Amino acid sequence: MDKLKRRSALTRLGAISLGMISPSVSKGEVLAEPYKVKKQTIKTDILVVGGGTAGVVAAIQAGRAGRKTILVENGSQLGGTTTTGGVAFPGIFFAWGKQVIGGIGWEMVQEAVSLNDDTLPDFSVPHGKQHPKHQVRLNGQLYAVLIEEKCVEAGVQLRFYETPVSASFEKGNWIVETVGKGTNTQIICNQLIDCTGNAYVASIAGFDVLRESVIQPGTLQFQLGGYDFKSLDLKMIQARYQEEIQKGTLIKTDFRNNIVGLLRTGGDNIQHVMGADSTTSETHTLANLKGRASLLQTLRFLRTLPGCEKIKLVDMQNETAVRETYRIDGHYKITEVDYVTGKVFEDAVSYSYYPIDVHDENGVVPDHLKEGVVPTVPLRALVPKNSKNFIVAGRCVSSDRLANSALRVQASCMGMGQAAGAAAVLANIQNKTPLEVSINDLRKLIEEHGGIVPNSNQKG
Repeated sequence: MDKLKRRSALTRLGAISLGMISPSVSKGEVLAEPYKVKKQTIKTDILVVGGGTAGVVAAIQAGRAGRKTILVENGSQLGGTTTTGGVAFPGIFFAWGKQVIGGIGWEMVQEAVSLNDDTLPDFSVPHGKQHPKHQVRLNGQLYAVLIEEKCVEAGVQLRFYETPVSASFEKGNWIVETVGKGTNTQIICNQLIDCTGNAYVASIAGFDVLRESVIQPGTLQFQLGGYDFKSLDLKMIQARYQEEIQKGTLIKTDFRNNIVGLLRTGGDNIQHVMGADSTTSETHTLANLKGRASLLQTLRFLRTLPGCEKIKLVDMQNETAVRETYRIDGHYKITEVDYVTGKVFEDAVSYSYYPIDVHDENGVVPDHLKEGVVPTVPLRALVPKNSKNFIVAGRCVSSDRLANSALRVQASCMGMGQAAGAAAVLANIQNKTPLEVSINDLRKLIEEHGGIVPNSNQKG
């Protein structure tokens, strides 16, 4: 009897103790187990890492050509420089009155222009030394959702908020491990495309990558409002600005020592964030912090000036856009001489058209191409040395610094992206590595999807 009483008492005590430590559960709520990281292994034909300018086009090309394709992006949306970076004026698609970059990238740009009732530049009018006249102004966020739709329609599996942590080549396939929010995924693919812009996957896969000792500055895109530029005393503003620079409260390289230019444009692509590097979470965090701090400090200064008392920040991008980090050491390195002479390679797979455009602490002075020159990109420059079933597209293309300063722009990256996607498709179908596919077959596939390819018989 005593044992039964003690047992009953212990049971009641246990119930009371459990109630004391358990959270109160309201009607309709369920007490769930702690969330566990989801570990899984998935397979695909082609894996594209990086959903920026080149990566989106590469993935759509692969998906439309019938290959099972996964696109991994560590951010929250597609488009990279054009969308998240805010450089919503891609170019340049026409050279000397003739279109040189078309295909999937041009399709996306045209649809974004049409859906927003925008207008395209008159490409028949030479831009002279004002190449921005041939850049296409887009609604960046509209463009982001449009290209996302196109990826889904092409059957591309999108995986946001994930980043690779390892990549190894085993028995003819790549095994790429990614980590994300609550996920740890092993992706097995036959062909791997690095469109990270930083040659990040190439590096973790063990291939050599190159960079300059001092890289070009990045830019945080923003828009200012609340003032009338025409009524400002620009001479006084410039003098006050120089005083603040001398005192060290402002840094002259932040806005190219051009406060008048900042006010004239309202912030359109004028800021410089020195040393901006998007390669790792730590370096990109630093780039963002520097860009935002510079903007805030300058905004406070501007509000002390007559006519600028009500100046305000109308819009700002989520992150600093980056111009230059790492490039692969490819089977061929495109040089400045190759670029400015318009060399046509035997294995050329796309065009590029943009002036040499190196930004530094003093700003930028574009070096325009001579009339009639249209550079090309060889397949060899998209493939790292000693690699198999691996190709890159975008600004990490194998090139020297001056050539890369022009190759990195969006239209050129779109052309490279389509070429890389097509090469991966053929390599997957034929059980080859990208450099083994027939150049004629590759050009044919690109053209079947609207792309424009160089003619190896033309003179460079």
